[in-house]
Parts: sequence; structure tokens; C-alpha cells
Amino acid sequence: MEPLLLAWSYFRRRRFQLCADLCTQMLEKSPCDQEPDPALPVSQAAWILKARALTEMVYVDEIDVDEEGIAEMILDENAIAQVPRPGTSLKLPGTNQTGGPSPAVRPVTQAGRPITGFLRPSTQSGRPGTIEQAIKTPRTAYTARPIASSSGRFVRLGTASMLTSPDGPFINLSRLNLAKYAQKPKLAKALFEYIFHHENDVKTALDLAALSTEHSQYKDWWWKVQIGKCYYRLGLYREAEKQFKSALKQQEMVDTFLYLAKVYISLDQPLTALNLFKQGLDKFPGEVTLLCGIARIYEEMNNISSATEYYKEVLKQDNTHVEAIACIGSNHFYTDQPEVALRFYRRLLQMGVYNCQLFNNLGLCCFYAQQYDMTLTSFERALSLAENEEEVADVWYNLGHVAVGTGDTNLAHQCFRLALVSNNQHAEAYNNLAVLEMRRGHVEQAKALLQTASSLAPHMYEPHFNFATISDKIGDLQRSYAAAKKSEAAFPDHVDTQHLIKQLEQHFAML
Repeated sequence: MEPLLLAWSYFRRRRFQLCADLCTQMLEKSPCDQEPDPALPVSQAAWILKARALTEMVYVDEIDVDEEGIAEMILDENAIAQVPRPGTSLKLPGTNQTGGPSPAVRPVTQAGRPITGFLRPSTQSGRPGTIEQAIKTPRTAYTARPIASSSGRFVRLGTASMLTSPDGPFINLSRLNLAKYAQKPKLAKALFEYIFHHENDVKTALDLAALSTEHSQYKDWWWKVQIGKCYYRLGLYREAEKQFKSALKQQEMVDTFLYLAKVYISLDQPLTALNLFKQGLDKFPGEVTLLCGIARIYEEMNNISSATEYYKEVLKQDNTHVEAIACIGSNHFYTDQPEVALRFYRRLLQMGVYNCQLFNNLGLCCFYAQQYDMTLTSFERALSLAENEEEVADVWYNLGHVAVGTGDTNLAHQCFRLALVSNNQHAEAYNNLAVLEMRRGHVEQAKALLQTASSLAPHMYEPHFNFATISDKIGDLQRSYAAAKKSEAAFPDHVDTQHLIKQLEQHFAML
């Protein structure tokens, strides 16, 4: 078979390594030393095909994947208002109480967001670490941000991809004449994606995109979107916003709406992002990605009822959308409808989703739906499918709850201990183990466990309230009052905490 045709066949079948190797052999026969020669169409085609193959090997779709590292959370200087109005910010989602879950019913992260039904990169910041760790991290990225930020992921991808070229990089970026390539649109687009995704040299990619836009007389919307992506990667959100808006005026595309919404979310303007998504739905009715974007924003703002409505709209358009099914099932579980949630999780199982998290949720739904015959079987399957120690700890923690529900405190004690063996930073297991120790009369051990739980998860109100209750029983009223105040700060609407604070204040007044 003709080598170029065979390489193209490999590319179409997503066998990118074989495609790149075959293109390398073709370019070695060319006297241009892996530079495209306009006089040799085969050389030019092989060069473009190899660049595209290397790009696809490390390509990450930036529309959905957006990690929020500790540097973005703490060192963010793009805040519009330090004290935003209620319901207008993602930084303080707890201020919006329209359908928001209660921490007594549904656990929340340290940022105040509910534990969602679908794990996304932006929701993984439950235990981000300390700011000291982020500052001490070596700055090997192309930006001035610590590698704990989102730029670290792109650098790791780029360096790992260098293994595909053991003899050195495919293209020497420092020797490229960008102005020459900008005049050849077909070459320029393949080269830009290679520089942006494979080499992660955002500055060089931005220079090439700017020259190409100028050559196209500012009439090519694709290059404006690429410039906006470069600005977004560099943290220049306002400049990225201008480019995306300009691109939308020339050509309305779904991806451009999604990129512009990412800019507004990074600027902490969720209402503007919602309006943008709705404008996109006017142009593209029933578009699943736009509906899902609206649902995610409502979910992060604790408006779970509106999020569920949009997730249902997603399922009307695509009834195999895993994220929508998981989030609706999670919402039904936390609104005391385990039987309905069980139907959604079974649907995921029928679709081929087969992992620890799904069987863990199936076990909990079966337990609360009083289908005890399937509960332990589901948890056993979850333990066998667990991929890391944190997943094992979560399964043992849930088994401990099942044991408490059946009245077997000894089994519950062992399950919580096993959860801590797998993950010694599991704050919920420390808290529940302390309650069991208190029932056994081991007061000092219970206090030590509660202090550990409160230090690991200061956003949880349960360890503070339990510590306040124990301190009140043994007569340590000062510590009890301090712990009760912390519990009130974590969950202001907890009735038992308010009652305990009133009792302590009355006692102090009598003294």
C-alpha cells in the first residue's frame, strides 16, 4: 500500500503511534530534514499528518476538563467583588438557599458545595492541601503559577509526550519562521495545535495565531477562538472574552459559547454565564452541552431543584448521558427517594458503567430501600472493584452505617476502624467512631477522635457539635461553648446547636 495512504488509514483508526512512525520514515527520505517542502506535496502531507498524530496522542478537550487547583482558589486576583450579593457568586454558594441541600442531609465540600452525583475536575478540591505546599512547589510551568495550579497538568502531559520522539522533538520551535507558516493556512492550523497541545508553548502558539489572524484580515473566526484559548491559558480572562465575543459575531459555534462561559465562570460571574448559555440555546435548541452547562452552574450555586430540571432536559435529548443520570439519581437519594435513585443507578449499570462508585451507591440505595438481600452483595462488589485506598475507605465507612442501622455496633466499630486503616484522613469515620466510643463510656478517646475529625474537616458541623455535647456533660463549659460556636458557624440552621448555645449562655449569666 502507498505509505501516505497507509499512514492516513492508521490515523483514521486512531493508531497514532504507528501513523507517526510511518510519517517519520517518509520524512527521513525527504532532503528537507522534516520541514515541509511546497514543491513536494507528499512531504507536506506527511509533515501535517505527523503533527496531527502527535497532537491527538496528548489532546485534551478543554471545554469539559478544567482543573481548579489551590493556586486558582487562593491566589486568584480576578475577583469582581469581595462581598458579592447572595446568589451571584460561586465562591460563596451557601448564600443561595433556593433548593440548596442541608449539611445535615447531604454532605458538602469545604467550599460549601454539595457532593455531586458525578465527579468532575472542578469538584475534586475537597482536600486541596495547604498553601505552603503550593508555594514551595517548583515552578516548572511556562507561567508564573505554581505547578499545583491547572498549568501543571498541561506540563506533565507535554513532557510525557516527548517519549514519542526519542531522537529529540519533531519540530524545533525556536527556529521556526512563524510569519512564513502564517501565510499557509493549512500548515498553520496543524502547527498551532501541535504547539498548543503537544509542546504546551502557549506564547509561541499565541504569536502564530496572531500572525495568522492578521494574514486572514481578521475574518477567520477559528483563529480568534485559538487566541482566546491562549489568553485563557495565560490567565488573561478579559482579553479572552473579547476574542470569543468577536468570534461569535462572525460565526456562532457551540464550542465558542462554551469557551466564553468558562471565562465568565473563572471571573466568578455565574449569572452572566447562565444568560450566555440561554442565548446559545436560542441559536442551537436542545444542545446537550449547553443544557448540561446550565445544570452544572445551578448545582454549584446550590440551586439543586433547577439543576435537576435541566438535567432532565438533557435526558430528553440524550437518554444515555451518564452525568445527568448520576446527578438526578444522587438528588433523589438525598431527597429521601432511594427507590427512585435505585432505578437511575441500575440504568447506569445497564449502560455498561461498572466501577466501585456505582456499586457503592447501589448498596446504599438498596439498604435505605430495605432491599437487604442486595446490600452486602453490592458492597462486596464495590470492594473488589476499588482502585485505591480512598475508595476502599468510603466503602467500609458506608458498611459501618449499614451496621449501625442494623444495630450491630461491634461490626460498625470494626468497619470504621478499617476505613481509617485505608484512609487515615477520613474525617467522617473519626466522627462516627467517636460516637461509638462515647456510647462505650470512653470519653477521653472520643474527645481525641473528635478533635482529629474537626482538624481534618473544619467545614463539618458534626465533630464540633459532638465535642460540645461531650464537654457539656463532663462540665467543661468553656470548651463546650467554643465548640458549639464553631458548629453554628459551619451550619447556622442546626436547631440542637442553637439550643445548646442558649443553655450555656443562660448558665454563664447565672454564674
